[in-house]
Amino acid sequence: MLTVASPFSVHTEGTSHAASDSATSGPREAAESLNLPTPVKPAFTPGKPVFLHSSPHLSRWAVVRTAVSARTEPSTEARPVTRLATRTPEGTSNIVLVLDDRVDETGVLWIRVRLAVLGKLNTGWVPRRALGGYGTVRTQLVVDLEALTATLLREGREIFRADIGVGEPSWPTPTGEFYIRNRLTGYASPMYGPIAFGTSARSRTLTDWPAGGFVGIHGTDQPDLLPGRVSHGCVRMRNADILRLARLMPVGTPVRIR
Repeated sequence: MLTVASPFSVHTEGTSHAASDSATSGPREAAESLNLPTPVKPAFTPGKPVFLHSSPHLSRWAVVRTAVSARTEPSTEARPVTRLATRTPEGTSNIVLVLDDRVDETGVLWIRVRLAVLGKLNTGWVPRRALGGYGTVRTQLVVDLEALTATLLREGREIFRADIGVGEPSWPTPTGEFYIRNRLTGYASPMYGPIAFGTSARSRTLTDWPAGGFVGIHGTDQPDLLPGRVSHGCVRMRNADILRLARLMPVGTPVRIR
């Protein structure tokens, strides 16, 4: 009987040799052996990842994504300090300044944040899942009640300074560590100027702020009174100064009032 070799066995053998050859050659040789176009050289080759260096002037903030209780310790059993809402009294997204983090015994990540509350205890712990992604700033605003000045620092260096008005003795501007939590425009009253910043600082007495009890940083329609102790607790600036500050200071900036 006449035996005929199958053409498929020959084809398979040839393919096997081609695949073997391409495996030991470069992309160009492999393309030529298979009669394919030469591979295009990449326009961009990613480098090795570089981790961000820590900086004493870098601060983080986050949006409150879901309403949550801030507690004295990173535990669901700890005493609540306050209830965090997702919106501020002014109707903007509520943000908190991030200070620290810790994982509890159940593996839940907790974040220590600065709070907009009265009293010395203005920090608390919230579960990380209640917050949105982090934003970062490298600025800090220092309000000096004795010198009646506001100074903005970036990376620890002064980039802005202006005379200010602060609270009268009967309505003192509170001292401590706070942060900028919103930026507002379009007030009907000229007493707030063209732009205002809401802070996390709270006053036990009356303030000029529409939401009541919060300390704002805003312009004025009485620039001749500055510098001085002329407000109900808020920090006032001349309109030209508040506009210049608005170009330099982002939301989330830590504020020190001393």
